[in-house]
Amino acid sequence: MQILHPLPSPTSALAGPRRPTTRRRLQWSDAETLTNAELLLDGQVSYAALILLGTRAALGKHLGQAELVFEYRATEATGPADDRVEFREGFLLFHDALWDRINLRNTKQSWQDGFFRNDVLTFDEVPVREAVLNAVAHRDYRSGANIFVIQYPRSLKITSPGGFPEGISVDNFLEEQNPRNRRLATALGLCGLVERAGQGMNLIFERTVRHAKALPAFEADAHRVRLTLDGQMGTPEFVRFLERLGQDTLQSFTTWDFLTLDAIEREQPLNARMKERIPGLIDAGVVETVGRGRSRRLLLSRAVYDSLGKPGVHTRKKGLDHETKKALLVQHLNGVASVGSPIGELGQVLPADSRNQVRKLLQELQKEGKVALRGERRVARWFLL
Repeated sequence: MQILHPLPSPTSALAGPRRPTTRRRLQWSDAETLTNAELLLDGQVSYAALILLGTRAALGKHLGQAELVFEYRATEATGPADDRVEFREGFLLFHDALWDRINLRNTKQSWQDGFFRNDVLTFDEVPVREAVLNAVAHRDYRSGANIFVIQYPRSLKITSPGGFPEGISVDNFLEEQNPRNRRLATALGLCGLVERAGQGMNLIFERTVRHAKALPAFEADAHRVRLTLDGQMGTPEFVRFLERLGQDTLQSFTTWDFLTLDAIEREQPLNARMKERIPGLIDAGVVETVGRGRSRRLLLSRAVYDSLGKPGVHTRKKGLDHETKKALLVQHLNGVASVGSPIGELGQVLPADSRNQVRKLLQELQKEGKVALRGERRVARWFLL
């Protein structure tokens, strides 16, 4: 029984540590190509072969759930999709057609760098292909559900049947690996479509950060995993910031370097893995520290903002330095010299600082003999000496 399409040219069949020459691959028969790609085992067609190269009729008979459904929806309202295609054949036979369908409505977003205008695609081809590959390679084929790829004007949602494999969660998927369908993942690696050492998620996150887009979001339960790729480009200055670092620097970055820079730019807390990357980023001149002790903060470096012609952006993010804050408090107290000022009013002078931070600044000024506190508790007021 014929369940396979004619094979693609063997010249693109394999990639591996003992990679045969193109001339040698051209001499392989279809059966040899399948065997070397571990799709034909002891002369028997594997499920992995069916998923990657099976005809529509063969999948309908033996593995009907190995179907991918694409939809385009102009809004998230319920109802029929604006466009719908059901792909029921081997993945290697339709993955280019799927990208073409997505790219059909792929808009461009622009950012300015001096005299030059640069374009960023709403849906970057590399993350999209990697996300679809992950859904195909790691879905639960025991489930009767299909893979769904739903495109909206500014987002792409990929739903894969089955929860995360054992030991994998939304907290560790960048570090842990446990392929549900090892034979299928191996075959895709041998075909050169995915890295055998990982799931491609690192590449997805790195490309997302480089385009200043929101990080990919996961929703998962026992029955399905949904990955959402946000296509909206964020702050153009951050895209320019990364571009000015240069390709050599960017290529030396790990995924966690990119995630650390993204968190610093968005002023979000750093987890333990991100904190480990800070010394190297400081040494590279990409990140700098501001403040001391608990008030210590991290910023993208002044040098890179200067190269962008945006030193004011750095100054705004850095905020006022320690001595400037004290000078502002003194200036305010000078204006209310006769009546003094309660600490709540002084907090209005430095709205970005907590009451405790303002109190510490006043205590420093008190030790320097510049201000004095008179009264207690609710009636306490600070005066300039």
